[in-house]
Amino acid sequence: MSKKNQYIDNKEFFKAMCEWKDNVNEAESMGEGRPPVTEYIGKCFLDIAEHLSFKPNFMNYPFKDEMIGDGIENCLMYAHNFNPEKSKNPFSYFTQIVYYAFLRRIEREKKQNYIKFKTIQMEDSEGSLRRYYSENYFEDTRSLEQHFNLSDSDIERFTPKKKKKDKNADSNTE
Repeated sequence: MSKKNQYIDNKEFFKAMCEWKDNVNEAESMGEGRPPVTEYIGKCFLDIAEHLSFKPNFMNYPFKDEMIGDGIENCLMYAHNFNPEKSKNPFSYFTQIVYYAFLRRIEREKKQNYIKFKTIQMEDSEGSLRRYYSENYFEDTRSLEQHFNLSDSDIERFTPKKKKKDKNADSNTE
């Protein structure tokens, strides 16, 4: 039994994409710019991004609006790459685009949180900022790392690796 999405008619979406793609090909052959997507296609992009944001792996992020915006932007940027000869399923094609846009946004936000965390950690030699955060923002057991949604693997991944000194380079300069 196949799972059917309830909010986009894939056949109608495919038909709209084919018509738009024909307009794109015609405009490019005449040396003109790409025409904008239709309102219906834009609505489909919005629906795909919003519905994907309700999936359990994306629903609790505080930057959900940015994720949706990134997904729609990526759909608009790469809509011309949809090839009706290769695929009759634009819903799946654009869902993948939105999915990976969400993952990229999550990664960017984690990097930003790491930068905030490291800035506070470096500037807080007496622990006053950490105390302030714990008194005003954290629950009793919550740490600064948890506040910025950083796991140990995130901290390890974003920490720049120190370059090893070449012992031979030091001896050659003497």
